[in-house]
Amino acid sequence: MWLNFAPDHLDAHTSLSSYESAKASIWRDLDANSGVAIASATDPVVLANRNPEVSTLTFGGAGTSADATVSDGWLCLPDGTQLIAVDELPRSFPHDITNALAASVAALAAGATVEGVRHTLRSFKGLHHRVQYVGEVDGARWYDDSKATTPHAVETALQAFDSVVLLAGGRNKGLDLAALGAHVPPVRAVVAIGEAAAEVREAFQGRCDIRVIETSMADAVAAAAEMSQPGDVVLLSPGCTSFDWFTSYGERGDQFANAVRALPGFMMEGAP
Repeated sequence: MWLNFAPDHLDAHTSLSSYESAKASIWRDLDANSGVAIASATDPVVLANRNPEVSTLTFGGAGTSADATVSDGWLCLPDGTQLIAVDELPRSFPHDITNALAASVAALAAGATVEGVRHTLRSFKGLHHRVQYVGEVDGARWYDDSKATTPHAVETALQAFDSVVLLAGGRNKGLDLAALGAHVPPVRAVVAIGEAAAEVREAFQGRCDIRVIETSMADAVAAAAEMSQPGDVVLLSPGCTSFDWFTSYGERGDQFANAVRALPGFMMEGAP
């Protein structure tokens, strides 16, 4: 299963084409007699790497020509079966919907039952540090997306929200952070953190309010709280690795969440 292709790990690969080749190797052992390739219907790089001799199933959101897609508010399988309604998902951000379609097609291809897939989709609560709801402070909702270590991952998270105070930065993996600046709105203000703080500041310079914090996550959270307004989402989605200040993205996310919970007025309420 190949969900998407975007620049990543350019600190380890000699070129973007080298990284693409490495990603494409996931399908190299498939042939006409065994296996199935699960592919995004909307990613041209993924589609270009398909082997025409291998059985392929595509997934994509409403309005796409994917085999598994959304129609009339339902997640639909390639044979037209209505799997579950979108509003039955515990959370239905745009990437949640496409992920649910991809996982469903893969599970069914591997032998899962339709009822088993339905049960899992209705009960799956998501994973830590992946646009994970932390709580609410003074009318602003806070989310931990520490796992987002590329600009593409940040852009995906931003699609779910209308007004965002973004905490971004860390140790860059050789990626171009400039494209993040195009996401104003929904980004309304930015807290630039860590080694890449200057790159983040440059990406948003002249587009929105920016504060640079090069000290600690607690200080970054305090700055974001000062910049936030009722109705905002305050989102840690760094677009970089954690290895400047932390040993892992998990540690980074945990420190973020702990600092948020320590803010005056914190409530574990609000829609996730």
